[in-house]
Amino acid sequence: MIEVPATEFARHFGRYREVAQHEPVAVRSHDRISGYFVSAREFDELQRLKAMAPHALAASELDDDMLRAIAGARVDDRHAHLDRLLDD
Repeated sequence: MIEVPATEFARHFGRYREVAQHEPVAVRSHDRISGYFVSAREFDELQRLKAMAPHALAASELDDDMLRAIAGARVDDRHAHLDRLLDD
């Protein structure tokens, strides 16, 4: 990955558009990375991976119906042997 100052990136956008087809371009502004320029293919892959990632919620974000459903959930008897592992 290459890293370029924002002014350089803006001045030579066409060059970095081509570079981004092969590797991400980190754009630096005021001594920190302000963003990354990537190919459409790379962006699509990132979106696909993000969509597959599990999402976690805090208990405070759950509504009452969901909390009741969780509290009333029971593990199938086929998995009782796993509960015994917790007792050791």
